[in-house]
Amino acid sequence: MDLKNLIIGIVFLFQTTVGILGNVSLVSCYLSHYYIEHTIKKTNLILVHLFTANFLILLSKGLIHTMQTFGIKGFINDFVCKLLLYIQRLGRNMSISTTCFLSVFQAITISPRSSFLMSLKVKAPSHICLFTSFCWILYMALNMIFPLYMYSKENRNNMTYKNNLKYCSIVVHDDFISSLYTAIFVLPEILFSFIIIGSSSFMVVILYMHKQSIQHIHSITVCSRTSPESRATHRILVLVSTFIGFYSLSSILQGCIALVYNPGWWLLNITAIISMCFPTLGPIVINHDSTFQRLCFP
Repeated sequence: MDLKNLIIGIVFLFQTTVGILGNVSLVSCYLSHYYIEHTIKKTNLILVHLFTANFLILLSKGLIHTMQTFGIKGFINDFVCKLLLYIQRLGRNMSISTTCFLSVFQAITISPRSSFLMSLKVKAPSHICLFTSFCWILYMALNMIFPLYMYSKENRNNMTYKNNLKYCSIVVHDDFISSLYTAIFVLPEILFSFIIIGSSSFMVVILYMHKQSIQHIHSITVCSRTSPESRATHRILVLVSTFIGFYSLSSILQGCIALVYNPGWWLLNITAIISMCFPTLGPIVINHDSTFQRLCFP
């Protein structure tokens, strides 16, 4: 193994190990608190689904790239490769949809009582489980049906496959399938990204207006205290900002790979590393919150 493969392999192994431990720790913490107290905050319930999706991404993508970089090929056969790609797509779909729902839910939560979101503010908490369950079922079905259509005999002659164990990827050259994939997966992800940006901007405006009103009413001592709602909103803003930053960069690099006929070694590996940054850093961002530390380490 040459030096560059060794370095990239260590990076993949570090990301996968740290990310899996962080996501599993937070999910276990929230579920343990629910088991003991028989209650869980609505925001933390959404975070459980988000960190579960991140765990799936790290488990599948990290396993593929770590083993392939270190030259372990016997374990990843054709079936395992397709299974890991399925888990990876499912985790990615759930990660972006859950992040979008988290951002929108937090924006609704901190909205003023006099706003047009008041009716949603009352109904939203009771629909969290319904929405997340619907997303899991929908994406599990779509990610299962879509490959079956790709591999159907009727279309086999119209497609070119690149199922190379070195990258464990499938490239399909078919206009209809490419359009179908764009309509089912890519466009909703773009829409979710714009919703995340819009809801995050709304939260920034609400926090700024709240801070200005407090300054006119209370003394400087009271103003220096940060409310739990503001701390939670700051936490969500940092989380979604991290997501948008790495997701946008990852999407740009994925587009470069799609446009380049024979993408280079560095482009493929850097893209994989960037796409794993948010699942790895998400628990670290949440762990900076003192509420989480008091919850898990009383």
